[in-house]
Amino acid sequence: MPYGFVNSMRTRPGHRDDVVAILLEGVDGLRAAGCRLYAVGVVEDDPDLVRVSEIWESKEHHDRSLDLPETKAAIARAMPLLTGEFASQEMTVLGGLGV
Repeated sequence: MPYGFVNSMRTRPGHRDDVVAILLEGVDGLRAAGCRLYAVGVVEDDPDLVRVSEIWESKEHHDRSLDLPETKAAIARAMPLLTGEFASQEMTVLGGLGV
């Protein structure tokens, strides 16, 4: 059953676009890692909020992706630009358009 992960992160003021750029750099390798959907978005009335929606083949695929060298490097680059405010939710994906 596909695994879904939705999260939001708050950036330090003025760094939202920098974080978005870092998150979007590594999308090419995600499909090979088992990612079906990876969408990065912003909230126009909150200039420091970034949201990411992901669908993976399984939770194990998602967890293994966090051990990839390029993922670790992206996280290391993004962390100083974030406030530490994160919210996330896991879900079992039952279906939908494009899933």
